[in-house]
Amino acid sequence: MADASAVLNVSPVIPVVTIDEPQDAVPLARALADGGVKIIELTLRTESALTSLKLIATEVPEILVGAGTILTPAQADAAVAAGARFLVSPGVTPALLSSMLALDVPVLPGVATVGEVMAVLEQGLDTMKFFPAGPAGGPGYLSAIGAPIPHVRFCPTGGISLATAPDYLKLPNVACVGGSWLTPAAAVAAKDWARITALASEAALLGR
Repeated sequence: MADASAVLNVSPVIPVVTIDEPQDAVPLARALADGGVKIIELTLRTESALTSLKLIATEVPEILVGAGTILTPAQADAAVAAGARFLVSPGVTPALLSSMLALDVPVLPGVATVGEVMAVLEQGLDTMKFFPAGPAGGPGYLSAIGAPIPHVRFCPTGGISLATAPDYLKLPNVACVGGSWLTPAAAVAAKDWARITALASEAALLGR
């Protein structure tokens, strides 16, 4: 169940979203779904993140909701209890990976080096998050990794935009990208859900 291949196949872009106000969670998720993006990585960067996650999981079942910024085993447990259907970490340690693998959900551990990729492979996973994608080397770095380790599939995240996403998506070892541009803070603050739906519609066409 820890394999995240199916998660990476849902959309060419996984929106990486931070929600400050739980009342925005449901309309934001519905706006993404209306645009054809049926997945969301909700970061645990706010005190109310678990509340928002639970609201989406309960009220927007058509969207696959996962928890991002998992830093501790306790966060992983709490996220799954709140309804997270997959877990994403920015990086990985042996203890954190072990705790996430013990849960009955797909896991997307973050890696930034060849050594980290190999360490995750040793635990039986061949789908990973590449973070922070831009600062860590971008498409060129991922292309180089693909030569000796072609069977690993990545979701690069960090510093990616609508303009740069195609540079990643054309790589054979990239299944999708993660991006925060689908839910701009200004649009969320203004409750401009139509803007988010439009951005999702653009993103849904990437990689085709």
